[in-house]
Amino acid sequence: MTDSPRPRDPRTALVDRWRDTLLAARSGAPGPGPLPYAENLLARWDEPQRRYHTTAHLTAVLDRIDTLAPYAADVHAVRLAAWFHDAVYRPDRTENEERSAALAERALPEAGVGEAVTAEVARLVRLTVTHDPAEGDGNGEVLCDADLAVLAGSPQEYAAYAAQVREEYGFVPDEAFRAGRADVLRQLLALPRLFRTPHGAAEWEARARHNLTTELELLGSPSGPQ
Repeated sequence: MTDSPRPRDPRTALVDRWRDTLLAARSGAPGPGPLPYAENLLARWDEPQRRYHTTAHLTAVLDRIDTLAPYAADVHAVRLAAWFHDAVYRPDRTENEERSAALAERALPEAGVGEAVTAEVARLVRLTVTHDPAEGDGNGEVLCDADLAVLAGSPQEYAAYAAQVREEYGFVPDEAFRAGRADVLRQLLALPRLFRTPHGAAEWEARARHNLTTELELLGSPSGPQ
């Protein structure tokens, strides 16, 4: 009887995924070693102010992109955008997506990625401000669906997600947080569709809307989440 293979360390698995994606996005063009870029990005995703926007979130988004890959025109660009979409994250600032996109615009050419792919990655990162891709924007639909799929978790998973978001905004007083969070939930619920890919629409839409509506109701309750 042979021993079962040991599962890979999650960080090692992420480094491997970065390497494979970067090399594929280069399309054979030369470039520096991928490892320093992976280490820099992972250090950003490991910053102490993060509770939800961590490497666990990055891994989940990459996993969902794997599921949604058939809908993307350039899945390598979408995967790179996932790596960069929250690479700059400060909960007390509003320009995180723009700064993350600018980081991609600086780092990717240095890493050997061509101009067109770099521009597409930056566009996709900026799209996560609204999560509202244009009709037919397959890359945007895949990234936004993958990023929002956390909304469609089980009640326990969704509660854990909401608690992590509250922890990230621990510096905000309860009343202000409840008002701000309620505004975010209303904006999401006002979208004609949360999910644009066929898979996302079929598998995630109804459950996500139920979770969002439930949280919004709890925020309006005197005994709601603090």
